[in-house]
Amino acid sequence: MKWLVTGSGGMLGTDLVEMLRTGGEDVTAATRADLDVTDAEAVRAAVAGHDIVVNTAAWTAVDDAEEHEAAATLVNAEGPRLVARAARELGARLVQVSTDYVFDGSARSPYPEDAPTLPASAYGRSKALGERAVRQELPGGHLLVRTAWLYGAHGGCFPKTIARVARERGRVDVVDDQHGQPTWTRDVAELVLRLVRSDAPAGTYHATSSGQTSWCGFAGEVVAAAGLDPACVHPTTSDRFVRPAPRPAYSVLGHDALRRIGLEPIAEWRRRWAEAAPSVLAE
Repeated sequence: MKWLVTGSGGMLGTDLVEMLRTGGEDVTAATRADLDVTDAEAVRAAVAGHDIVVNTAAWTAVDDAEEHEAAATLVNAEGPRLVARAARELGARLVQVSTDYVFDGSARSPYPEDAPTLPASAYGRSKALGERAVRQELPGGHLLVRTAWLYGAHGGCFPKTIARVARERGRVDVVDDQHGQPTWTRDVAELVLRLVRSDAPAGTYHATSSGQTSWCGFAGEVVAAAGLDPACVHPTTSDRFVRPAPRPAYSVLGHDALRRIGLEPIAEWRRRWAEAAPSVLAE
């Protein structure tokens, strides 16, 4: 199979390209500079000759999207539409990466894959529109993969910020009223590969670690892995950190769709963090 990975310069895209190449796959890596996913002609030319397209390209500046919703929607909704259309016309299969922000975070139990979307932010609305566009353009040939709370070695992420602040200040205040699933980008990349190689049926799948914690709980594990005193992490509430875009209070995603097709979800988040920490926190 020949793969195209869009947004290949990002945290997830970098890990995915590396994993595919290590596994002997033929991969075209297209960074944002290489491919504008909102340019229909460029998208069609890029997709041509590929069997699998993984679209990780996205507007991910959550707060900026509140002020620039039209621009975010162009990248996060029209971009996936154009990629899906090219995949349909050229006979490729599409893996579209999405997010927990398509939900409003008011649930109290893990969101199933078919839960109604109700985004509370401009970013979430743009990603929900992207999901809809992919389903419409490529109903039988898409894998829609939602993920959340990503961290990785390539680029900025929560663990790197927490370790730096804790080291510099000796104290870090972290919200304890938002819950989710810290997820390593390498695990998401590996799950994408498993879905494609198993010829998973078209549909929506959740690529997050098992279990759940708060940002504060995750921060405690981060500072411990960094060799710092976990007592430097102090819990606080979301109203202390008001931002333009509302954050979901509950971002826990269920994994029933994976189990139904015989694939195991990503393992428990503490176990995965213990393996990821040395590479993520490397200076």
